[in-house]
Amino acid sequence: TSAALTLLGGSVAAVVVWKWLGKKMIQKKMEEARKTRDEGLKKMAKAVQQFREQVPSVQTDAILSLPLLGLTERLREGSLSPKTVLYTYLEKVSALEVNQQTNCLRDFIPECEEQLQEIQRQKEKGLLYGIPVSIKDHIGHKGHLSTCGLVQCLDTVMKEDSVLVKVLKRQGAIPFVMTNVPQSLFSYDCSNPIFGQTLNPLNHQKSPGGSSGGEGALIAGGGSILGIGSDVGGSIRLPSSFCGLCGLKPTAERLSVWHIHLLNVGVCCCPIPVPCALGPMARDVDSLALCMRALLCEEMFRLDPTVPPIPFNEEVYCSSAPLRVGYYDTDGYFPLPPCMRRAVKETRSALQAAGHQLVPFSPPRIPYVMTELFLKTFFADGGRVWLDVFTGDIIDPSLKQQVNFCKTPRLVKKILALLLKPLQFLLLLKLKDVAMISTCRSVKEMWNHHHQIQAYRSEFITQWKELHLDVVLCPVLGPAFTTGYPGKLLNAISSTMLYNILNFPAGIVPVSTVTEADEEELKLYQGCCDDSWDRKLKQAVSGAVGMPVAVQCVALPWQEELCLRFMKEVETLSRDK
Repeated sequence: TSAALTLLGGSVAAVVVWKWLGKKMIQKKMEEARKTRDEGLKKMAKAVQQFREQVPSVQTDAILSLPLLGLTERLREGSLSPKTVLYTYLEKVSALEVNQQTNCLRDFIPECEEQLQEIQRQKEKGLLYGIPVSIKDHIGHKGHLSTCGLVQCLDTVMKEDSVLVKVLKRQGAIPFVMTNVPQSLFSYDCSNPIFGQTLNPLNHQKSPGGSSGGEGALIAGGGSILGIGSDVGGSIRLPSSFCGLCGLKPTAERLSVWHIHLLNVGVCCCPIPVPCALGPMARDVDSLALCMRALLCEEMFRLDPTVPPIPFNEEVYCSSAPLRVGYYDTDGYFPLPPCMRRAVKETRSALQAAGHQLVPFSPPRIPYVMTELFLKTFFADGGRVWLDVFTGDIIDPSLKQQVNFCKTPRLVKKILALLLKPLQFLLLLKLKDVAMISTCRSVKEMWNHHHQIQAYRSEFITQWKELHLDVVLCPVLGPAFTTGYPGKLLNAISSTMLYNILNFPAGIVPVSTVTEADEEELKLYQGCCDDSWDRKLKQAVSGAVGMPVAVQCVALPWQEELCLRFMKEVETLSRDK
């Protein structure tokens, strides 16, 4: 007996030591990654200092205040040099007011100096000649990590540029930094255990959104004029909403995703029913249009034959014909804060006054879409494959609720579902990220799930066509959440998630800011039934006076130019108020 106890004690001690050693190894890898990042940022600061010594009279504020179209014009005519512009933005990034306050950078790209030399050798100046561009962590750049905020990816050095980066470079752009992301990309906060929490530059108590949160923070902080993000549930649009930017999620296949680091899990590799879309983020709509115009070129169609060879349609973007606009200010699933609904109502009135035709539109069956289509896509296996990406990792606090749910035994989830089901119908609508998520238990069920998504798309388009709509105006989640809250409210993203399921182009335009009156009205907000989810939302968005308030603009698949044209109209009307 004593021998058995000794053996048992020895085994327990060995397990404890093994776990301790494993944790120490993880921490060492994370420290090395942070050290490498910090060394890169020091190189960036040193390069800026050397440039400043050579050219001390640069008018930094004048350059940073130029809109993208104005900057490209100055660069092409030669009144500004690409080198001056690049180092002006590098200085802004390395200065205290951007990265050190928001922690938005994941890496400096020193090869930007090589690209600077390369564009000066090019025979023709591309549409983005001399423009510094920031890119999201997982958009592949040769010689750099693509971490997805995970320790297991700290050895993943990209062997070549992604197609999108190659096309940017061909058009004269200079990728100069990579930006931070949430762990596994499956969050609309922006925090991971390796590089930490990214903050909103407009209010450091608030999240910049996610998963393209580093991009949102950097551009809103003035450290980049154009960035590239990705979107599979709102990851371009939510940071744009939270940070007061314009952002476009195109139809997924409109831009190449070749050589983008996508984890081998349902969540991040973007299964066929809900594909990943890459798109631009910037300060204004014209910048998004210029970026799309530059990317939709022969070079992209040649490098990635799976991208339909559809060049940018200038005629559609520049049209001034009146539009027939469908609108709604709630999807009937997760009631948004009063200021976001106010934004839709005010924009609707402005569009009507400008001569557009406004038609009430009600998106069908959103509770079904959220639980049976969207979440079931990502948790088809109960989240087991997603959990694998955290093997040998420390789980970020923002993801612990989802991870703990996925770890809950299936039998316990079933019992929970049975116990909670009789309570009330409205509670069912709120249990989107708890026990009500169903899984696909066979290949047949998975195929049926794919069919259900296609059937819903057909239903939605039929309803759209019956009303003869050109575009739709609708709300987006906002204003910016206090950090830590996005992980508690996964179910709040129905406003953006819908257009990933549908694979429609959708863009964000800031139109207002939170007022004292909005804050007072928020105190009366009860949501569906004044339950814990509604109270959490109230807590998440409170204290946001002065923060951006945006709307969402939507078009049918492959009509990015029409979506951008509508966004431009909304932007112009909001600025004329």
